[in-house]
Amino acid sequence: MRVLLIGANGYLGRFVADRLLADPAVQLTALGRGDDADVRFDLASGSPGALTRFLDAVHPGVVINCAGAIRGGARELTRHNTVAVATVCEALRRSGCGARLVQIGCGAEYGPSQPGSSTAEDAVPRPGGPYGVSKLAATELVLGSGLDAVVLRVFSPAGPGTPAGSPLGRLAEAMRRAMQSGDGELKLGGLGVQRDFVDVRDVARAVHAASLSAAQGVINIGSGRAVRLRDAAAVLARVAGYGGALHELDGPPGPVRPAIGHPRGESEHAAPVAYPYPDGCGSWQQADVRTARDRLGWRPRINLEESLADIWMEAACRI
Repeated sequence: MRVLLIGANGYLGRFVADRLLADPAVQLTALGRGDDADVRFDLASGSPGALTRFLDAVHPGVVINCAGAIRGGARELTRHNTVAVATVCEALRRSGCGARLVQIGCGAEYGPSQPGSSTAEDAVPRPGGPYGVSKLAATELVLGSGLDAVVLRVFSPAGPGTPAGSPLGRLAEAMRRAMQSGDGELKLGGLGVQRDFVDVRDVARAVHAASLSAAQGVINIGSGRAVRLRDAAAVLARVAGYGGALHELDGPPGPVRPAIGHPRGESEHAAPVAYPYPDGCGSWQQADVRTARDRLGWRPRINLEESLADIWMEAACRI
């Protein structure tokens, strides 16, 4: 099976590439903006015609799109998350390869949900920020393209390679600094948020399964369990062997909020942010993952403690 992987050098893409390379039946080609890609191509600025010619030459059976941006202004997010997907869809429509498309979406497309509830694929999306809006627009483009396509809505990926700017990445970095300085007290903010964390290696397994399946539409990929960030902090402290006190700075969400790892001695107010929750998902998010089980035969295997241990191992190497 010939697979074209877009965004192979990104956080999710690296693990998807590893998973596919471990399958002897897969012949993988990586397309991206970096020098390490087999083929260099910028989806945000490249033309559908150029991509069509490449698809006709390589003739993949599956195209997996892991590319995108998670930070930036609305214009940048739209270019990399929406315009780029429009280019992929148009190129596939023009091409004679007939490839199946596996698009990586995100839980932020749903926006805030009712605490205690599980969000299923038939929930009406109400993204609460520009990132979720840009990803939802991409999903709608894929679903309306007429292609053989599936969108995997990945909730909160965790595990090795977790970006330093993510909540768990900031948490690990704050703990590393506290241990390095011998600080017996760590002030943390934003710990009241509850998210559905799913290990990035389990996400890669889901992408692999989706590429082999006939499933179409939207499929949630998560653990099916919301975890409060303060509980994740306690697990991380145990994994790291941090015996200091964890002081929570949480207050009601508002236009200003303390950040994870807020230094002692400074004001407890961070700079204003556009949204009380940067991902636009409010205080609670939990995926209903029954569709992934039924249509992909997929279940998460790696628990959050193992994911946190891998995050900490990488952070500890910076001590």
